[in-house]
Amino acid sequence: MEKARIAILGASGYTGAELVRLIATHPGMRISALTAERRAGEEMSSVFPHLRHLDLPRLVKIDEVDPGDVELYFCALPHATTQEVISALPRNKMIVDLSADFRLDDPAAYKEWYGHDHLALDLQEEAVYGLTEFYRDRIKGARLVAGTGCNAITGQLAVTPLLKAGVIDPDEIIINLATGVSGAGRAPKEGTLHAEVSEGFHAYNIARHRHIAEFEQEFSKAAGRPVSPTFVPHLLPQNRGILATVYVKGAAQEIHAAHAAAFRDEPFVTVLPFGEAPATRHVRGSNHAHIGVVADRRPGRAIVFAALDNLVKGASGQAIQNANLMLGLPETMGLEAAPLFP
Repeated sequence: MEKARIAILGASGYTGAELVRLIATHPGMRISALTAERRAGEEMSSVFPHLRHLDLPRLVKIDEVDPGDVELYFCALPHATTQEVISALPRNKMIVDLSADFRLDDPAAYKEWYGHDHLALDLQEEAVYGLTEFYRDRIKGARLVAGTGCNAITGQLAVTPLLKAGVIDPDEIIINLATGVSGAGRAPKEGTLHAEVSEGFHAYNIARHRHIAEFEQEFSKAAGRPVSPTFVPHLLPQNRGILATVYVKGAAQEIHAAHAAAFRDEPFVTVLPFGEAPATRHVRGSNHAHIGVVADRRPGRAIVFAALDNLVKGASGQAIQNANLMLGLPETMGLEAAPLFP
């Protein structure tokens, strides 16, 4: 089988490195170009020494990539940057975007949450939201797919099937989520220094995190009416992993049954036995997500859990899952590796 030629734009970040790690052993893809504007001219091994055993192209600037040698682009670039970059790419190339630039359907919502006008409205109309489990059929025929936020996919796996099944109260959703520091990216920031994060646990972006916009958009579609959950993210003193704890109003057994039905045939989503809760260490380094449902001590209320690796199922693994569908490859190809433990 001839492998699809892949370019990774923004390969010097964490999600770029994860794409390289996963695609390096992918039977249906090969990396033909890697870009990093500030690190152009360097070998990938000098940016990420853990990848030095791989035979990879040298990092270049985006305008140095030959489009003729690319079938699909992964864009692992900062928010706002991506709109301009993707607008300049040939319109006959497939694109999976890992930024937030094409996730929101409503340009007004994008402006509200990201602070500036959307600069590629024609592409926004074309983009398909990249939560594979819920948009698989549309992704198969898409040219441009917008990957979800890592927090957003975790909360949606926990809640969206319940709204679709009508087994919870849409006005009683509280998402309490904890995430590892790699979700903040690789650029140096005071708030993610070791001394600022280690031996601590704190909430951030309280009631104003940008992934709320994705929750409101997708939950409202699922419920068929406006839904606005309470969402509070917390920063964990660990590199990888997200655990969402979601408090809902509904019958716990019905909620568990709704999850079991929704994810019965999903290769990467496992619903645990009723009463069990997942842990981030059980999905680390993999494209797997674990869902748990526990009955609250109060009748008619339940606690729903979702755990995944923010860099794999929450970003790069999900992006490859989408790309597999776009390229006509088996959806699980290159993503079958088991989680790393301990």
